[in-house]
Amino acid sequence: MNSGPHEPEGLEKDGLRRFATIWSRAVYPVTQTSMTRAELEDYLHPLAVRLCDALHAHPFSPAVGREVGSALVAGHCTSPDALPHLLGVIDSYLVLYSRDPESSTLDVDEARARCSRLQHAIAAGFTQALRDRTLSEQESLSRAALAAQTAVEEALHASETRFRAVFNSATIGISIADMDGRIRDANGALARMFGRSEEEMRRRNVNEWVHPDDAPQVWRMHRQLVRGERDHFRVEKPYQRPDGTVLWTNLTVSLLRDADGEPRYQLALVEDITERRLLHLRLRYEATHDELTGLPNRTLFAERLDRLLSASGEVKRFGLCYLDIDGFKAVNDSLGHAVGDQLLIAVAERLQSCTAGSGHLVARIGGDEFAALVTDPSGPEEVTELARQVLAALATPIGVDGRELSVRASIGIVEGPSGDLRPEEVMRSADITMYRAKDAGGNRYELADPDSDARAIDRHSLTTRLPTALERDEFFLEYQPLIRMSDGHVDGAEALVRWKHPVHGLLGPDRFIPLAEHTGLIVPLGRWVMEQAVRQACAWHEERSAEAKAAAKGGRGAKNGKGGGKSGKSGKGASEDYRPLRVNVNLSPRQLHHPDLVPDTVAVLEGAGMEPSSLCLEVTESALIGADEDELKPLRQLAELGVEIALDDFGTGYSNLANLRRLPATTLKLDRSFTQGLQQHPADPADVTFVEGIVTLAHALGLAVTVEGVETEHQASKLRDLGCDTAQGWYYARPGPASTFQKGFAVTL
Repeated sequence: MNSGPHEPEGLEKDGLRRFATIWSRAVYPVTQTSMTRAELEDYLHPLAVRLCDALHAHPFSPAVGREVGSALVAGHCTSPDALPHLLGVIDSYLVLYSRDPESSTLDVDEARARCSRLQHAIAAGFTQALRDRTLSEQESLSRAALAAQTAVEEALHASETRFRAVFNSATIGISIADMDGRIRDANGALARMFGRSEEEMRRRNVNEWVHPDDAPQVWRMHRQLVRGERDHFRVEKPYQRPDGTVLWTNLTVSLLRDADGEPRYQLALVEDITERRLLHLRLRYEATHDELTGLPNRTLFAERLDRLLSASGEVKRFGLCYLDIDGFKAVNDSLGHAVGDQLLIAVAERLQSCTAGSGHLVARIGGDEFAALVTDPSGPEEVTELARQVLAALATPIGVDGRELSVRASIGIVEGPSGDLRPEEVMRSADITMYRAKDAGGNRYELADPDSDARAIDRHSLTTRLPTALERDEFFLEYQPLIRMSDGHVDGAEALVRWKHPVHGLLGPDRFIPLAEHTGLIVPLGRWVMEQAVRQACAWHEERSAEAKAAAKGGRGAKNGKGGGKSGKSGKGASEDYRPLRVNVNLSPRQLHHPDLVPDTVAVLEGAGMEPSSLCLEVTESALIGADEDELKPLRQLAELGVEIALDDFGTGYSNLANLRRLPATTLKLDRSFTQGLQQHPADPADVTFVEGIVTLAHALGLAVTVEGVETEHQASKLRDLGCDTAQGWYYARPGPASTFQKGFAVTL
């Protein structure tokens, strides 16, 4: 059920009442209403509310404007000067008085654009309602008068009197022509429209009034009417005045038949819409052109692109260059928006100079984004040549406010046959390609590639799904054992997050961790991983404690003669081997710099009742390159609490080895790339020397060494001989669920 416009509150309510007051004062002197000005204000207020609702609606539709225009006619605001007054107040005050700065999400430029479209719709609705009412009344009266003309002799004089009264006093032009087109009569209103006398009008033939801008169907419908195949038609038609100006009209032509039904006369009702058309063109221009640069805006560009892509047979191919200025935000932030605006104007001028040929359209899409549309290019080379010309034109510094500003731009190019893609697909591909050029360093162009587009769309799909995935429990953990190389026992496990995506299936961290890092979701996701891993480590600790107590109890029974001596020895060994398992959790760069890292970690450990030494945070070497003391402070605080810190992917970051002494690390995790050479037999001497050197250096600094990617027995044996402390890899176990991992606690692998 439609509840109608909402009841404004607060600033918005006062603003709309003020707007209605201004509106009524401006319009009242030129209305033909019997209402008082206060009554007119009350009549206009709900219309103002409807305009406000439409202005801020999502999605936006100007349709309400037509209804408001019709309501204004219904309120008798129909004086010839009423419409400019009505639209002038809306143009000047609607955005101002219908906007609450504290609650509005609509920026001023968008509001102005919407306001222009509403004015257009109001004008259309106003004129439609006024025309329908006027034409209905006038045509009815004219028909009655003309019918009376052929009536019986006794009523001829009375009908002629009535007809003349209507004919001469009508505010629209009326003419009567025979079936050959010769004008038999024309009223004063029509003569004034054409700038001729009534006598001159009677010497004209309607078939002479052909204009180059006539719609194709005008004269076809006229011929049908003359042949008696249709009774009337209505069109918008231009006429040439004697002074060279153009008269634009709404023309309604009706066929008058005699008593036998034979065509007798043509009755034309002519309404002058020249001023209204100029207003329409002005509103249309404002709605489809950028106010700053004068270029076509996104609206007009979208219309042209849609027309180009749907022009079957007429246009074979299209080309699109989508341009974004590199670093434009820095110009606005450092030099101000006035300088930024002047820079955009200069860029627009240079773009136009590159696309002066026919078949090109340059538009400002928004902000610092521009687009050039090429109609029916010969191939991709023509469009790429245009992109090269644009980059060359922008290479010369632009003088703005006494400064020489260098301009760089990134351009995405889409070229192909018309009809293959929809407009939204073309724009999406161009946008993706433009950002690919920007990611490649900028000041260049890139051609659209369907595979790259698909990957970008896939990344976007995953990015938008990420926030809800955590709430829907779509993430889970797998654990890969860390093996003590001295005895082959499990020393701990690395927690590895996985995503069970409802569409893409099981996703590894390489698919979504970079996206989570980019969006900031890595912080809540990282905390969730730490909570789950620490909770699981506590469960393992309790289980191992129970096993150790059971083993110790079994050992005492054997010592008391209640069991075999061998069993007692076994129980003792299990008890001595028991130690809490450590769980390793990866820490991303964004987490490392998050202010709540330390308190969040402490809260997780305390909430689970776990010793800090049972948690190891893995930080990539690259994240710590060049880190100052302030950046290392959180890690130092955690290390002082007893949390282990592992330097992950060591050897890939080109860091200064001297930095190891100042880092709060307890373990080096040697990257798998340095263990690959140990697979062969004999091992690569360079890799052996490197690993041996790192192990020696690490042990000298009091650091343990963990190696990743151990896949063969030969690798494991060699790394054990080189003195590595722990290892992980497929040779020992693949990552798996916690339940599978628990079975290997006391198994020598």
